[in-house]
Amino acid sequence: MIELHSTTIEGRGVRLEPLSLDHVEGLEAAAADGELWKLFFTSVPGPGEARSYVEAALAGQEQGHMLPWAVRDLASGDVVGSTRYHDVLPAVDRVEIGYTWYAERCQRTHINTTCKLLLMTHAFETVGCGVVGLRTDNLNFRSQRAIEALGAKKDGVIRHHALRTDGSVRDSVMYSVTAEEWPAVRKHLETRLWRGAKDPR
Repeated sequence: MIELHSTTIEGRGVRLEPLSLDHVEGLEAAAADGELWKLFFTSVPGPGEARSYVEAALAGQEQGHMLPWAVRDLASGDVVGSTRYHDVLPAVDRVEIGYTWYAERCQRTHINTTCKLLLMTHAFETVGCGVVGLRTDNLNFRSQRAIEALGAKKDGVIRHHALRTDGSVRDSVMYSVTAEEWPAVRKHLETRLWRGAKDPR
């Protein structure tokens, strides 16, 4: 049975810092780059909402089903987004990676691929997960392309699955990487970063 602990994960110019109220100002600035809260299929804090966003994530951590991070670009020193493990199922050694968003200037850069490499390496090689899941809105085609570019396998679509921020109900597209698939996926991600391939996200 897996156990999760809050920890800093760093590599390739990106640092994942355990999310705290100290990150509120940085998250506000990152979300403002592109006014990301206007995308109805994402859950990004709007103006003045970053504190409650962090508090909700920390409540999920306290309840044992989430582990959130702030994403810091070490080249600039800026907080540029957030990500987390969620829907943690210790009994079956499963976590999902989600609630992921980045400032507009960081999209289609190495940031997303690096974060996924760091998070999956930690999940499989430190925590001992048997599977890492990812999910996205059926209308978020950019996110679907990005997940598929990571090498995750599409498990299927759960219809009428969750509320969007605008109150409509979405279908969720589900993906996963198993522990057996991880070595090949890791090599793929490392090769992408070495080649400097742009992320579709």
